[in-house]
Amino acid sequence: MGNIKLGLLIVWPTFWTGFPLKLAIALLLLAAGLHPWEGLGLAILLLVSIPIDIWALGLCARTVFLERLRIEPPAQLGVTLWWQWALWSVVYLPVMYLVIGGVAHTAESVAKSFVAFLKESVIPALPIAEQIALELTLWGSVAAVVFLLMLMGWLYGLGLLANRHVRAGQPVEGPLQEVVYRWDLLRIPSDQPLMLTAFVGVGTVLILLFWGFLPVSTPHPHEDYEFVHVAKKEKPVNPKEVITKAEQVIAQAELTLEELTKEQASSSGGRSKAESAQSSRSSAVEGAAQQTSMSATPDAHSHDDHSHGNHEH
Repeated sequence: MGNIKLGLLIVWPTFWTGFPLKLAIALLLLAAGLHPWEGLGLAILLLVSIPIDIWALGLCARTVFLERLRIEPPAQLGVTLWWQWALWSVVYLPVMYLVIGGVAHTAESVAKSFVAFLKESVIPALPIAEQIALELTLWGSVAAVVFLLMLMGWLYGLGLLANRHVRAGQPVEGPLQEVVYRWDLLRIPSDQPLMLTAFVGVGTVLILLFWGFLPVSTPHPHEDYEFVHVAKKEKPVNPKEVITKAEQVIAQAELTLEELTKEQASSSGGRSKAESAQSSRSSAVEGAAQQTSMSATPDAHSHDDHSHGNHEH
């Protein structure tokens, strides 16, 4: 098996096997008020991670040896691989950091100069968003390729160190079922009630430690926090502004009064016109009634005269 593939097969499950335990330790440190990424918290986390990494590395390496390579894992494989890989990482990772940082800085400067030339000579109206995207694509792709190459070099070194133990090991004897049973026992012991009890006990201890480290169970300000009551600053009184505002209010009130008087006058004028129209109508009706009564009286007199004449004849 190739060195890069072998290194990846061992280091990837090793990371995810120990990560949950490291995460629990980090949460305990945060509950205790220690930041796990700096100072004393980081030192404690690194010290606690050593036995976790040795256990996880030994478990995953023996599984790969039995499952993929059919090689009998040597004794103390986890401890041996851990110090060899740690030494290799201490030497290689700083070099990797420096190389990637230098390449990224150089690629970024070249990308900026190229985009500036492109904007001055080829596309003067190049928008800012496209400039940023083009620069990021140019130097980011170069940095990503260099990072992948350096990462493959790191995995190559890990696999090379692991292949030394593979070449020194002996092939596994026995059928496939026995080999499968062996690597299953690496993860799940035969005494499963004991394993369940151990898990429950460790979880209970971690929970008690977490709640014990917490200063209080509800959020509160830190003891060193100083409450500063900032008094609201009163604006100084400006007489000119007060006078101008008062004049505006008075002018607005005068306009409102004028509009109200106009509305009242219009409403009163309409009422007087309606009353005069009603009075004229009533007078016209009375005059018509009087004319009809006057016309009716002469007819009555003439009728009486004719009746008297007929009577005489």
